[in-house]
Amino acid sequence: MSLQGIGFLFQCYLVLAAAMYFDLGEQEQKCIIEEIPEDMLVTGYFLLEPWEMNALSHSPHLGVTVTVRDPNHEVLMSKRYGKFSKFTFTSHTSGQHYLCFQTNSTRFSVFAGERLKLHLDVQMGEHSIDPVPDKTKDNMKNLENSLRHLVDQMLFITRQQEYQREKEEVFRQIGENTNSKVLWWAMVQTSVLLTVGFWQMKRLKDFFIAKKLV
Repeated sequence: MSLQGIGFLFQCYLVLAAAMYFDLGEQEQKCIIEEIPEDMLVTGYFLLEPWEMNALSHSPHLGVTVTVRDPNHEVLMSKRYGKFSKFTFTSHTSGQHYLCFQTNSTRFSVFAGERLKLHLDVQMGEHSIDPVPDKTKDNMKNLENSLRHLVDQMLFITRQQEYQREKEEVFRQIGENTNSKVLWWAMVQTSVLLTVGFWQMKRLKDFFIAKKLV
């Protein structure tokens, strides 16, 4: 394996060390939901392994099919990977995106009962992760890379703030609409109660007059 490949594997292991994980059946599909702003670069690292590390795997060449859907449930990407890889995509609209994972097992469902563990880490924006430091002595190049990374992080924060403002505006409109509907419903209820009360009083008065009690 080349030095670049070893560096990539080492990078992914460092990322997945603090990632979440969940169980995944051999022919089961599971999805997670991520709130992603518009025009955001998303990078995901995953590792598929047996749930019991000491257990014998019946599918040593098992891989993962990654499918990403936007808030309108349109497929942004769908691709097959090996057990250990990364995927990237760019969101086109803000909202909830669905990241679905399924093993590409070809065994019959009767025999496909192996329990697996999927480690997953999802990162948004440009992330400069380099576990093998560059040995160059060109300070200007290092400064340029640092500035570029800071600019990318600023853009990521700006997009996150814009997305949060959009969500706040939507929630504010929902709250105002709900309050107006509640107010109108209360007015309708009050009008109905007053109408029924006056009608009952009139009927009671007419009854007393008819019985000559008044």
